[in-house]
Amino acid sequence: MRESRLFQILYHLLQHGQATAPKLAEKLEVSVRTIYRDIDALSSAGIPVFTEAGRNGGIHIMEDFVLDRALLSRQEKQEILSALQSLAAVGHDFELGILEKLSGLFQVSSENWFEVDFSRWWEPKRQNNTFSLLKSAILQCKCVKIHYANSCGVLSERIVQPLKLAYKGSAWYLKAYCTMQEGYRIFKLNRILELEPLEEHFEPRSFPEAEESSDAVCTQIVLRFPKELAYRVYDEFDRNYVTQEENGKLLVSAYMPADPWLVSFLLSFGPQVDVIAPAYLKEILAKQGKLIYEKFKA
Repeated sequence: MRESRLFQILYHLLQHGQATAPKLAEKLEVSVRTIYRDIDALSSAGIPVFTEAGRNGGIHIMEDFVLDRALLSRQEKQEILSALQSLAAVGHDFELGILEKLSGLFQVSSENWFEVDFSRWWEPKRQNNTFSLLKSAILQCKCVKIHYANSCGVLSERIVQPLKLAYKGSAWYLKAYCTMQEGYRIFKLNRILELEPLEEHFEPRSFPEAEESSDAVCTQIVLRFPKELAYRVYDEFDRNYVTQEENGKLLVSAYMPADPWLVSFLLSFGPQVDVIAPAYLKEILAKQGKLIYEKFKA
């Protein structure tokens, strides 16, 4: 227990540079006297920690002190290497170089127990390259020009300031500031048809997470599927949105964007989906189904 507490004190000092004994005591739920005993133990072990009195005093650690590799457990070392493996999966030599150096420093083999691939099964790894270019642009605060297809099928050229890559709902998204719309937007990586890195820099800023900017207005959609389609229902919807009826059919109630994407999404189920609500979706699907029939009938 004490060993764990000593590491927590050390890591806190490494992260913040200094702390007060009362704050550490509150954080670790021990007495101030215990904290001072722990500081003495760290100092006796060769860790350059010291205390200063006065208004700006407290417990400090020597500036530029580097944590020795021996203080990391084998599991902690492996977790660091695993995190770098996930970045190296996009094919960047930069991460691969760090991975090799740390493997040698830690004297731990980099066990490749997982694989990350952003591409679809049936296409080349184009999205891997898109991901890599956007990552570089984000880290270097450089604008990019994109050709984008929105959910309504409208193609546009935009210059954006890329701020963050996000993974949500089995897809990657770019959170960015769009100079054309003069606002924050979210772009799905699959819909970025072309990407050109620019030399123009921008000031670092944070994406306003509370806004979660989106063009779509969500509507409650209620659907019913046969039990034979369970594999796809659970692929597309969270289990909390799915209710199994007595006859085995699956009832789905979820809020989704009421746009052309939703129509094409529902059409992909063919006759195996019943639209319970809203009623107007039935009419739209019926019209689209008729158009499809007229186009492909013999």
